[in-house]
Amino acid sequence: MALDSVALAPLYQGPNINRIRLLAEAPKKPAFSLKSLVPSKSKLTTIETKRIMFVLDETIHKVELVTLLSSVASTSEGLEGMLGDDIMKAVREHEDLSQVLLDKFSYLQDEERRLRAEEEFKDEGWFRDRLLCVQQHKSHLPPLMQQVRESTKNLLRLLLSNPQAARLLQMESLGRSAEAQSFIDSLLELRGFLFEKLLTSPMEARDKAHFLQDLTRRNKRNQEVIDALEQELAASSKNRHAKAQKENFVIQELKNHLHQVLRFSEKSLLRTKHESEKQQKADFQASQARVAKIRQETLQLQSQFHNLLVENREAEQALRKKKYKVETEIENWIQKYDTEMSEKQDEYEELDIIHREEKAQLEELKYRHSALVEEFSQIREEREINSKKNWEAEQEMLHMVRAATLIQAVWKGYLVRSMLRSKKKRGKGRAKAKGK
Repeated sequence: MALDSVALAPLYQGPNINRIRLLAEAPKKPAFSLKSLVPSKSKLTTIETKRIMFVLDETIHKVELVTLLSSVASTSEGLEGMLGDDIMKAVREHEDLSQVLLDKFSYLQDEERRLRAEEEFKDEGWFRDRLLCVQQHKSHLPPLMQQVRESTKNLLRLLLSNPQAARLLQMESLGRSAEAQSFIDSLLELRGFLFEKLLTSPMEARDKAHFLQDLTRRNKRNQEVIDALEQELAASSKNRHAKAQKENFVIQELKNHLHQVLRFSEKSLLRTKHESEKQQKADFQASQARVAKIRQETLQLQSQFHNLLVENREAEQALRKKKYKVETEIENWIQKYDTEMSEKQDEYEELDIIHREEKAQLEELKYRHSALVEEFSQIREEREINSKKNWEAEQEMLHMVRAATLIQAVWKGYLVRSMLRSKKKRGKGRAKAKGK
């Protein structure tokens, strides 16, 4: 199996304390305390940080298992009985897929290298055909890479479901490549940094940054003072050396002159030598006095630096006390908040139980109401139908009454007319009878 080696640069670079230049004499006690650079907690307390570290540990464990698959595939005969048939079958299939992927990668790299070497023939037909063939092979790579990913996931599932096989696989750590081991070391380094980062609270991180800034600023200021003193000392030494050279040159000239006039004035030569030695001694004493003065000034500056350190320590101690007081108050408030929230949570759970019971009752009432509404609608429809039938019957009865009344009226009229006709006929008969 092919694993890409990933080089991770250090994610955090703190100040290199070994590069800090100290004074001429190192103090017996340390100039500053490194306790502010160490987290106050040694264990993770929140569930979120524990989950983050758990995810990272699982990732490192899976990477360790994946980086050993190539070694397992090469030594499958010795591990076949211990890992199981399913795992060994999955390892062989994964190795075959990885080998196919590597072959395709190497083939494409060779073809691209040849095409770059023959780029001057890019207008030729055969060149375009080869370029099209390379592009087609490239299009086949994503599905194959996806198959390798799926095969890796399947292998990890099998290994994680069989802890004994995973332990046996981890015992083959000597078969891991150097690039894979470097990647795992980088992950472990990342885990250490992340663990330290999760242990450090925001307030501690801010105090740590301020402390390092103050330390850097003080070191820079002290270094500037030391550089100035060193420059002054170098200038003084240079002037002294120049004066000594000049005096030596004068002495040499005088010696030459005395050597020339020795036969004439030995007494004058001795006097001149005595004066030159006296002048040299006076110059040396003056130079020693200047060196002592410069050393005294250096000691005074060191004393001032020590006093500033003491003052800064006292100020830092006061700030630490204030910080501890504030953290204590915050913890008390957090405990009070947790207590109140637990009480509210209990009250909420009770209200939620009551709400659920009332909701169930409401659902039951709604169900009953819907049944009653449906029954009421049916009754209302039946009443409307009955009322409509009654109205129609009344209308029909009214119509029949009107018809009967009309028939009776017509019949009565007919009877009256019939009676009147009969009377008229009788009257006419009587009149005829009288006439005759």
